[in-house]
Amino acid sequence: MSILILLAASFVMFNLVALSTDPLEDLRSSNNPNKQQLIEARIQLANLDVAPPLRWAMWVGGAAKCLIPFANACDLGTTFQGAPVTDVLPIAMVSTIQMVTAALLLAILFGISTGILSALRENSGFDVSFTVLSLFLYSLPSFLAAALLKNFVAIGFNDFLQDPVIPIVVAVIVGIVVALIVQAVVGGDTRRRLTSGGTSFVLTTGLLIYMSVTGWFLTPGFGPVGVIVLSAGAALGVTVLIAGIHQRRALLTAGIVAVAGIISYFALQGLFDVSTFATIGILFVVALAVGFAAGFFVGGDDRAQNMRIGVLVAVIISVIILIDRFMQSFPGYMEDMNGRPIATVGSSTPGYAPDNMWRVGLDVFFHLLLPTISLLTISFAGYTRYARAGMIEVLSQDYVRTARAKGMPERVVVVRHAFRNVLIPITTLVATDLGGLLGGAIITEFIFAIPGMGALFQRSLGPGDLYPVMGYFIVIAFMAILFNFLADLAYAALDPRVRVR
Repeated sequence: MSILILLAASFVMFNLVALSTDPLEDLRSSNNPNKQQLIEARIQLANLDVAPPLRWAMWVGGAAKCLIPFANACDLGTTFQGAPVTDVLPIAMVSTIQMVTAALLLAILFGISTGILSALRENSGFDVSFTVLSLFLYSLPSFLAAALLKNFVAIGFNDFLQDPVIPIVVAVIVGIVVALIVQAVVGGDTRRRLTSGGTSFVLTTGLLIYMSVTGWFLTPGFGPVGVIVLSAGAALGVTVLIAGIHQRRALLTAGIVAVAGIISYFALQGLFDVSTFATIGILFVVALAVGFAAGFFVGGDDRAQNMRIGVLVAVIISVIILIDRFMQSFPGYMEDMNGRPIATVGSSTPGYAPDNMWRVGLDVFFHLLLPTISLLTISFAGYTRYARAGMIEVLSQDYVRTARAKGMPERVVVVRHAFRNVLIPITTLVATDLGGLLGGAIITEFIFAIPGMGALFQRSLGPGDLYPVMGYFIVIAFMAILFNFLADLAYAALDPRVRVR
């Protein structure tokens, strides 16, 4: 069925583009003396003398060769400039996939977390506030969000870095906002709310004043103390969330991984100076193996749960160490960018090729930061609303009431019983959202001048350059069909009732 859908959709797309555009219009209006020769060359290059349905059949024949492994015979046609689409498409895909992947992961993480917290604090101030925020972001056009990000984030923050001083009044206001959010999330009686809100206010305000006084924004980094504290917090937080603080083996597993991560932080600083992206990939695999092994050998009767804890703690600590190492390279990168690191156009700085992989990563990050946030606003609201509605519905089910009546901790009820069922509709949303993000990148890439898939589509559709348009289409169609297929398989993993032998 997927193959038939792909063939039918490609036929419709091919003929719509071929019949609605004039690929020779720019040449007919040209004053070039060899205009006729150029027209004939383009007709021959793009097979314009062949009827669109037959051209589609020829294109499908070339595209089918892409399925032959190791044959290197893939043929998706050529652009009007004579470049094979198979050469142009991978270059355009890199920036788009980076944006879409980051936006999708962040939307899933923050959207689901916010939705679940809203459901657990139904009709509270936190719930109402984030409901309004999510609906506002959902209704905000992507081009308007991009323009606002350019003006208030890129230009504003770059100007701030010229003299990075946070006024005490601003620090206090930010501390109050954070305190209001924290006390709403924590909930409980008045004493508990005041304690959590007051603590977060003091910590947030004090941290902002410290960052301002020490010039942290110009020389950022967690430092050894920050890495140790964050690693210990990650180990403790993951254990509490998944197993509970009283599970000694789970706590021991997380502690072993945290200690190994902290030791690695100090031991690998020299290696980081000469690392490549391949080296970082190998180290990340080793970190996963350490987390897996710690959970396996310490796990005891609940070995599977402890292996999940070990791997998750290893991932979080690896990310903390990588972020700290990137931040250590920020002063040098900022100097290279003349004090204005956040870019508003392009996917990288033209001609910028330092011998330091960390600066290369920072360059890509700061170029894709605003486009990723712009795409994130499209998906955040959907995940928040689906997660909230699903959690509220699941928490009212009989099996949840039974679990609570048996005396199970609320953490177990929410994480092990309710959350798994909430993931079923969200799995469908992820599958459909990916195609939407790829399509929505057209506007975002145009505004930020990113040479990605959206720019390729827009640049090719206007003059009727058909084969790059079909290359764009085939990627989106294939990804949409693939992720819907993977969603079907995920249903079986999440819900035993739909498993097929």
